[in-house]
Amino acid sequence: MNSVVTFPNRIPTVEFEERRFQVYTDRQLDKIEVIQNLPEETLFEMKVVASVLPFRVNEYVINELIDWDKVPNDPLYQLVFPQKGMLKEEHFERMAKLHREGADKKLIQSVAKEIRDELNPHPAGQMEMNLPTLNGEPLEGLQHKYRETVLFFPAQGQTCHSYCTFCFRWAQFVGDKDLKMASTDADKLHGYLAQHTEISDLLMTGGDPMVMKTKHLVQYLEPLLQPEFDHIQTIRIGTKALTFWPYRFVTDKDADELIELFAKLVDAGKHVALMAHYNHWQEITTEISEEAIRRIRATGAEIRAQGPLIKHVNDDADAWAKLWKKQVQLGIIPYYMFVERDTGAKNYFEVPLAKAYEVYREAMKQVSGLGRTARGPSMSAGPGKVEIQGIAEIKGEKVFVLRFLQGRNPDWVQRPFFAKYSDTATWLHELEPAFGEEKFFFEDEYEKMRKGNG
Repeated sequence: MNSVVTFPNRIPTVEFEERRFQVYTDRQLDKIEVIQNLPEETLFEMKVVASVLPFRVNEYVINELIDWDKVPNDPLYQLVFPQKGMLKEEHFERMAKLHREGADKKLIQSVAKEIRDELNPHPAGQMEMNLPTLNGEPLEGLQHKYRETVLFFPAQGQTCHSYCTFCFRWAQFVGDKDLKMASTDADKLHGYLAQHTEISDLLMTGGDPMVMKTKHLVQYLEPLLQPEFDHIQTIRIGTKALTFWPYRFVTDKDADELIELFAKLVDAGKHVALMAHYNHWQEITTEISEEAIRRIRATGAEIRAQGPLIKHVNDDADAWAKLWKKQVQLGIIPYYMFVERDTGAKNYFEVPLAKAYEVYREAMKQVSGLGRTARGPSMSAGPGKVEIQGIAEIKGEKVFVLRFLQGRNPDWVQRPFFAKYSDTATWLHELEPAFGEEKFFFEDEYEKMRKGNG
C-alpha cells in the first residue's frame, strides 16, 4: 500500500504518493517500452554505446521529464539515452562489429576497457595530484585539490538514480575497480579533517550521495558537530537527485530523517548547501521537484545550481535564461556554468569556448541581478577553475580574457591573463598565450606540482 505524505501548512494541501523506484541499465534496454517504437538501427546504436559508456535511467525520468514527441532532439533524452556520436567513429565501428558478429561478453568487455582507457577517464590530474595522505598513507576516496575544500566519495553513494551521458565521472560507473574512487572509512575522513584546520568545506560527492540511506549520511556528517570540527563551516552535497529522483526528499521511507538531518546540521551552525546539478529548465517542471526544493529550503539549507554547457542539451542562451529565472523563482542560487570536461563523450558534447561565452553573455542579458550569480563559462582544468571573463581586442590582438576562480596555488585566484582568440578551442590546453608570451604565468609552477616537486 502506498504511503501518503501530507503538508497541512501548505495551501492548498498537496499530497504525494510514495513511488516505486524502477531503474533500467544496458541489460534492460529491451524492457523500456517507449523506446521500442524507435528505429531498429537506433536501438542497436544504443546497445553499442552502452557497452562502453555507462547507461542507467529510471521510470520517473522516462515518463515525467522526456518529451517523446521531440525525440531524438529532446534535451532530456539526449541527457540520459546513448547516442551513436558519443563514441568516436573508429570506436563505434570496432564495438559494433563485435555485436554484429555475436562476440562473447568477455571479449566485448575487454575491447570496451581498451576504448575507455583512450577516453581520459580521470581528467585534471585527479588521481595523481589530488590524493591526500594521513600518517603517510594515501586516503582512497578523498580528493584535496584546493586548500579550503575536501571532496569525499562515500562508497554507498557511488551510483546515481540515472546517469548523465556527458558525466565527467563516468569512470566511476563502469565496474572497473582501477578507475573507481570510494571509501567507507568515516574514521579516516574525520581524522584527516581534524588534522587540517585550513579546510572549511567538505563536499560529499560521487556518484550521488543522495542514493545513500540517511543512516549512512549520519555516520559521516553528525560527528562534524563535535568541537574539534568547528573549522568545518560548510557541508556541501553534490546531487542530481532533485532532477532524477525528487522523491528522495519527499516520500522515500527515510526522507523525513534526511530532512531532519539537514535541519540538525543547520541548527548546529553548519552551512549546508546542496550543489544541485541542473542542465535544462525541463528538469524543474514537476510538482514533486518543486516540493523537494521547498522541503530542503525549509530546513535552512540552501540549494546552489551548477551544470555544464553541452551541445544537444543546452547550447542555447534562451534555455539557460529560462533555467536561471526558474531557479531564482524557487529560491535556488545559480552558481556555475561549466565547460564540458575533456573526458568521455566530450567529442559529442563539446562547445567551442567562444560560443560558450556568447551563450553565457546572451543568457545573462535576459535575467535580473539575482540570476547573475552564475559564474562562467568555467573550465575545471588541472591548474584550477578558469573562467572566461570576456572576448576583447587589445593592441590590435583579439583575445580571451581569463581568470582563476580557484587554483592549486591560492595566489593564482582572481589573477587575469590572456589567451589568443580561437573559434575552435574547447579547453584550456588548446589555448595559446597572447601578446607573444611563451607560457601562461602559472605553467612553470603547475608543471613542478605535476611532477611532485612543487
